[in-house]
Amino acid sequence: MPADGPDPSAGERLPRAFFARPVLEVAPDLLGCTVTHGGVTLRLTEVEAYAGEVDPGSHAFRGPTPRTRVMFGPAGFLYVYFTYGHHWCANLVAGEEGSASAVLLRGGEVVDGHDVAAARRVGQRERDWARGPGRLGQVLALGASETGRDFCRPPVGDPVDLVVRAPDGPPDVARVRTGPRVGVSGPGGDGAVFPWRFWLEGEPTVSAYRPGVVRRRRP
Repeated sequence: MPADGPDPSAGERLPRAFFARPVLEVAPDLLGCTVTHGGVTLRLTEVEAYAGEVDPGSHAFRGPTPRTRVMFGPAGFLYVYFTYGHHWCANLVAGEEGSASAVLLRGGEVVDGHDVAAARRVGQRERDWARGPGRLGQVLALGASETGRDFCRPPVGDPVDLVVRAPDGPPDVARVRTGPRVGVSGPGGDGAVFPWRFWLEGEPTVSAYRPGVVRRRRP
């Protein structure tokens, strides 16, 4: 087990202005940034952009619901949703208020809190601890109670605070790749129209691509 190295408090805490931009600018700029919660810090290696009511792949495509209301608010808040019966997935709300844009955190490398992460992902290889949005949510201990959390507010010493920080150095833009979003069916899964998945080439923590599957309801 590698020793914890990087200081999770290193790097500038990203301000609300960083997130209050078009989601297609915010998403790739998050690659290489760190996210800290529940005693674990991840370096983001894979994200997906979603653009609200203009995006058929978004939960907010058909307008606000009790679940998605936070997405229609200002940037800098967390949207966490439950999927496939046992996964919690985390999204950082971006864009102008009312746009319902958000960035799904798809993959990351644990850079601090290895012992905590290993206890949450027992029996899994380190590269798989946060490889995929459900695993990422688990290793960061994110769930329903975190929806609506303001991750841009000043630090207050809260042990369950969620912090997003810029990388220590400039991002390696030459390694950024784009493609269709994972598991999105229908028009939103069209990679020619929505190549809105962004990842760092060569990172073992990036999840494998799989197309969306239309799930038919049982009669």
